[in-house]
Amino acid sequence: MSAAATATPPLLSPARRIAGVALASGSGVAVAVQSRINGELGVRLADGFAAAVISFGVGLLVLLVLVPATPGGRRGLAALRAALAAGELRPWQCLGGVCGAFLVATQGLTIGTLGVAVFTVAVVAGQTGSGLAVDRAGIGPTGRQPVNPQRLAGAVLTVLAVGLAVGDRLGDPGALALALLPLLAGVGIAWQQAVNGRVRAAAGSALTATLVNFSVGTVALLIAFAVDTAVRGWPNGHLPSEPWLYLGGPIGIVFIAIAAAIVRFTGVLLLGLATIAGQIVGAVLLDLVLPTAASHPGPATLLGAALTMVAVLIAALAPPSRR
Repeated sequence: MSAAATATPPLLSPARRIAGVALASGSGVAVAVQSRINGELGVRLADGFAAAVISFGVGLLVLLVLVPATPGGRRGLAALRAALAAGELRPWQCLGGVCGAFLVATQGLTIGTLGVAVFTVAVVAGQTGSGLAVDRAGIGPTGRQPVNPQRLAGAVLTVLAVGLAVGDRLGDPGALALALLPLLAGVGIAWQQAVNGRVRAAAGSALTATLVNFSVGTVALLIAFAVDTAVRGWPNGHLPSEPWLYLGGPIGIVFIAIAAAIVRFTGVLLLGLATIAGQIVGAVLLDLVLPTAASHPGPATLLGAALTMVAVLIAALAPPSRR
């Protein structure tokens, strides 16, 4: 057996885990801001798919300039091609961007109705449960991670928190149905983070992994937008003049690059939980400080968000395990 196979997994380094958790939490706040931006863009365009295409497209354009212009990016592209040719990286492991595209599409489709806080808590439920399964299956670069009681308790408590947060919407079946979309998007995020971590490991560059993610996601969104336009017609909204409404893509670059870089130190579940902590704080603050017509979180939503934070803490305190 090779030395690489017997070495201590990077997940076990406490300093790296702490740094990874801090970075993931900060990127979670950025994701909450991105959700508000893409949600507002979807309202202005009157089409969530169009908003998602613009968000991903702007991010892809930035990366198409940035990656070839940096030595690390060029080396990463060469290493990625070599890994695919040698079979060290499977083509399906490069499809994480499809899940990212679905998340961004749900931002534009649902936040105008649900608000950022309910949207985020719904994403949290799917992401936490899926993170357990992905870690257990060993899809991420850290290998298999066991489902211990603390992690399981955190996942269950998070699902209960979602039920509490959307409980005041039980009389609105349409809102409950919309909440299923970010829930499914959360399920996809964990898988996305795992396979993007694999791409980053093969390429040796987080920027290269992010470029792959945005390329795949943009293609998926263009197909979805074409189908949506064929069925419903061209969006009847308009392109907004405010520059900040086009920053969703660049914010996504930061989030995807950080996740691809640190998932090998934290594992998928802990990465997701730390990101969730930042998302919850950012989402509730946005809905309180800069509310929209749909985003006035009531006591149930605030309590659900707080309960989600407790669930994150419970699962995060679980001791890391070897592969």
